Amino acid sequence: MISIANAQFWVHDQEEALAFYTRVLGWEVRADVTMAEWSMRWLVVGPAGDDRGLVLMPVPAAPMLDAASSAQLAELVAKGAGGTLFLETDDCQAAYDELSGRGVVFNDPPTVQPYGIDTSFRDPSGNNIRLTQVIDP
Repeated sequence: MISIANAQFWVHDQEEALAFYTRVLGWEVRADVTMAEWSMRWLVVGPAGDDRGLVLMPVPAAPMLDAASSAQLAELVAKGAGGTLFLETDDCQAAYDELSGRGVVFNDPPTVQPYGIDTSFRDPSGNNIRLTQVIDP
């Protein structure tokens, strides 16, 4: 069987992203490895009790991308075009209240949807994060 191990977000600043995911969201560092030969830092965070992680990868520069392409990607990420991470909680309102108290700025209050109760916010780089409480039909 094949399973998902990690997902990845492009981030503008790994230290800023690390602080947000660990200090604000309360996640754990899964890996923090500098690979000098590749000029890269492999930084993975994730919620306690969950084996899957989120790789916080810096927007690439040369030689992977030229300066103009790197700037375009950074701009798209800031606009939220880098993808969405879907998180699930048992109590959307309680999670909303707790995270708001830690400084998370939500795009909308918890709202009843056909699939459950849902809200959203962005990380410091602009990546979309949706927080959902699934309600059984």
